[in-house]
Amino acid sequence: MTEILRIHQLSISPAQSPERKLVNQVSLTLARGKTTCIVGESGSGKSLTALSVMKLLSPQLRMQGQVFFQGQDIGQLNETAMQHLRGRQMGMIFQEPMTSLNPVLTIGFQIGEPLQTHLGLKGQALKQKVAALLEQVGIDPTRADSYPDELSGGQRQRVMIAMSIACEPVLLIADEPTTALDVTVQAQVLRLLDDLKNRLQMAMLFITHDFGVVADIADEVIVMFRGEIVESGSVMQVLQSPQHPYTRALLACVPDAEGKKVLQPMTYDWLTPA
Repeated sequence: MTEILRIHQLSISPAQSPERKLVNQVSLTLARGKTTCIVGESGSGKSLTALSVMKLLSPQLRMQGQVFFQGQDIGQLNETAMQHLRGRQMGMIFQEPMTSLNPVLTIGFQIGEPLQTHLGLKGQALKQKVAALLEQVGIDPTRADSYPDELSGGQRQRVMIAMSIACEPVLLIADEPTTALDVTVQAQVLRLLDDLKNRLQMAMLFITHDFGVVADIADEVIVMFRGEIVESGSVMQVLQSPQHPYTRALLACVPDAEGKKVLQPMTYDWLTPA
């Protein structure tokens, strides 16, 4: 199976406090056509790990370790080289569409921008491709001239998906793309992403704190806590036979379909006192 992404002993620290590890010795691999979910509570290092793959970390942060994309160490690439990869071979759906979409530009323009930049599409060919992408994510193509604030939250998230897959990247990073959506729209977005992954044979790195989402789309699962991987394995292994107490605590917070399960509050009594 073709390896698309390999992260080797990734550590991220504030530049002013290098001894403080926000992400500590994280390693993972991701193959073409597969989905790996990174699960953990807020502040566990999930998004920082994803941003390091795109080389979008804040200048105030320092990265150690290596990130290989299709066998190439991205740490050796300058910003110009990364700009050629971002949007073309790497796509990313950011957490909050209203902070990622430009409010003064139409959604059609924003979806078309990577097509112009990376594929050189212009004129009618560009309009047709934008219309096809909108239709693909379930939005009426006539809405291409709409602005972000004229769309619902679910529609804006779909626009972000259309932008991220416009150039058919081989790697798609989805950073909690369904967090702010209602259950019905969340299910539609998850189905859409899974269909696109299968059709385009993308590798997908999906970040979430929701084990319900993991059960729907994951092939492999990585559980992070305080910047470190505490458990990893196939989705069946992790969900059915969790080995780490933190994973078990997370699963204890997930309701069952019948609503009969007694939910347990998250506790950290398994932690060794400092």
